[in-house]
Amino acid sequence: MSRLLIGVTGGIAAYKAVELVRLAGRAGHAVRVIQTPTSRRFVGGATFSGITGAPVLTGEFEDDPLRGAYPGDPADERAPISHLALVAGADAYLIAPASANTLAKLAHGHADNLVTTAALAADCPVLVAPAMNDRMYRHPATEENLERLRGRGVTIIGPADGELASHGERGLGRMAEPADLLAACEATIHPAQADSGAWLGRRVLVTAGGTREPIDSVRYIGNRSSGRMGVALAARAAARGAEVTLVAANLAVPPPAGVRVIEVHTAAQLATATREEFPACDVLLMAAAVADFRPRDPAADKLRKAGGAPTLILEPTEDVIATLAGRRREGQVVVGFAAEHGDAAVAGAREKLVRKGLDAVVVNDISRADIGFDTPENEVTVVTREGERPLPRAGKGAIADDVLHEVGRLLSVKESDHRTTRADGNRAAGV
Repeated sequence: MSRLLIGVTGGIAAYKAVELVRLAGRAGHAVRVIQTPTSRRFVGGATFSGITGAPVLTGEFEDDPLRGAYPGDPADERAPISHLALVAGADAYLIAPASANTLAKLAHGHADNLVTTAALAADCPVLVAPAMNDRMYRHPATEENLERLRGRGVTIIGPADGELASHGERGLGRMAEPADLLAACEATIHPAQADSGAWLGRRVLVTAGGTREPIDSVRYIGNRSSGRMGVALAARAAARGAEVTLVAANLAVPPPAGVRVIEVHTAAQLATATREEFPACDVLLMAAAVADFRPRDPAADKLRKAGGAPTLILEPTEDVIATLAGRRREGQVVVGFAAEHGDAAVAGAREKLVRKGLDAVVVNDISRADIGFDTPENEVTVVTREGERPLPRAGKGAIADDVLHEVGRLLSVKESDHRTTRADGNRAAGV
């Protein structure tokens, strides 16, 4: 269990913080929430308190019945200073939404409310999720404030481009989605670093998202993959000290900070990118949903309805992961991901493992609407040649941690086998 401190500032996006807190609790985290007075004009403290089971504080001089403790922890015998105790006990402190006013205060070291005072006292990782009108976000003052915060090690999450609070307006300033905020928090917490020694300096290649195969200039054959699982894997590997390259196919979520991103759209583009990057990597995590078929003769222009329903002739795309697995050098680990349906999911994953020559396949059952595609949670089974390890339902960040733990074990086994083989060879040669 990790302890997350969530600071909520004034802005319409405060409603998303409610879902963030709910998701964090479902993922097993202990959560405390602090608010600015203005934020309570949008969401009341009783809402957060009801979800977390803990009091919500607004002022530095407000009594805390839990005395700085997080749900599940014993309260201190004496009343501490609230802003110091809450942030001292946190594994990560996220301010979401972070208004333009709050960003300015943080950048200049102001501490005039509980949210900003806690940030100034924080030894744990601090993350901020900007949310504001696009004109405010693009203002040079906001840009300078964000750059100053980045220089101090603060993680900036988003914002996204989309519909804004002002009627009819769209632009860059929409707060990142709750599941992505939670994933960013989880990437910074201490348990995510538990096996970092096995990953430090490793070169990891991750694919994420879903490919789109054009029918004409505007239409395509695609799938429901948002890229959340692959993005979580990339973020977790980077948090462990790996050098991560993310091949991103039409992501519905922002890529994580600290990774190199190669954007692609089609299966052919993904195949080209992974072929170029694969020789240098130690681990391939093929989480993208790559189309099995594509239209053989896509139209160069938009097909018109008046022309009648077109006849689509499909042709198979390249089996990218099987091709790469057949070309791997000694010591590389290749992990596939499979979306299977129903009771035969694990059996189907094991067949793919053997047929494609993979080290592991991570499989989930897409017959369930509550996990898998475009949801913040997942429940998977890691299939290897030695057996299966079910990973119970959890946030995709937590699933990514468990998957990387299994992959780290495979890496260690391969290296041990390589050392044994080399030693046997040396003895046979009389070295």
